[in-house]
Amino acid sequence: MITKIPVGALTAIVTPFKEDREIDWSGLKSLVDFQVSQGISGIVPVGTTGESPTLTEFEHEKVLSSVIGLKNIFVLAGCGSNSTAEAMHYVRKTAEAGGKAVLLVDSYYNKPPSLALRREYYEPIARAFPDIAIVPYIIPGRTCCALLPEDLAILNQKFPNIYAVKEATGDLQNMIRIRSLTFSDFQIFSGDDDKTFRIMIDNSIRSCGVISVISNIAPAAVQEMCQAILRHDIKTAETVRDKLEPFFKIVTVSVDRMIDEKTTVVDKFPNPMAIKVAMNLLGMPAGPCRQPLGRMTRAGADKVSEALITVWSKNPDVLSPIADFFNINIDERLMNRALLENLVY
Repeated sequence: MITKIPVGALTAIVTPFKEDREIDWSGLKSLVDFQVSQGISGIVPVGTTGESPTLTEFEHEKVLSSVIGLKNIFVLAGCGSNSTAEAMHYVRKTAEAGGKAVLLVDSYYNKPPSLALRREYYEPIARAFPDIAIVPYIIPGRTCCALLPEDLAILNQKFPNIYAVKEATGDLQNMIRIRSLTFSDFQIFSGDDDKTFRIMIDNSIRSCGVISVISNIAPAAVQEMCQAILRHDIKTAETVRDKLEPFFKIVTVSVDRMIDEKTTVVDKFPNPMAIKVAMNLLGMPAGPCRQPLGRMTRAGADKVSEALITVWSKNPDVLSPIADFFNINIDERLMNRALLENLVY
């Protein structure tokens, strides 16, 4: 029996590290427990947000088995790779741990065309694991390749276990094309927090939810927005969206950096750098990113801090669950500039 992915908000959870950059296993459990307490629909471990490229094979498998083993939340396990054999290995380990669904990012770096992605990556894995839900993850900004809507539709027609996609192209026309070519019950999950509201209310796309980054710090609010849309309560969804809006700007952060009096460059800090800064400022288990991601500049971290202060001052209900669950004083932490200094170059 193929398990259906629950609609609404699923959290692309960070992998928390200690200061020596070893995995913080107790911190990981705390983060999952927090998500469960806030009514999130599911957890997505070892994705981009979970820094999968820097985890060893042993760590990757242990994170998956640990989260799946908690048995208190739906898990969409990150198993993608630029090697079909490696992805197959992680799907097998997920199945052995009792997992029912996996997320497979398009094969990055070696840039296969869509036809090869379908025939040499998704099809062999879907065929080998017919009882495991296979969710393609299309994000050309990171992978430099993309499974096309036409090939996704072929997969949907050939394999009952390919019935959903994480769509992070940012291209609304691509999403409309996916909806028009796939079966009516095909699930389109947003891969971009800032586009979730729009593509969920758009009848030509009908996204059923989001695999979210900002739900690491605001799971109840992101879930409330999604569930309100699903029950056609657009007014409530708009209210929550507006509360979350400052966070949509800090999934990735771009800031200028002056080299000398005549030269300025732009630093773009990708996910999960900003969300980990936010979590550290709030007192949640997160720790540093693994190298080579490193730290943000002060200017970049200031943008994260400003977003947190804005939300906390205007809509404290968004972040108050963190204070309650982790027993921390958010006012004190956001006003403590020394915390920020320890997180930047």
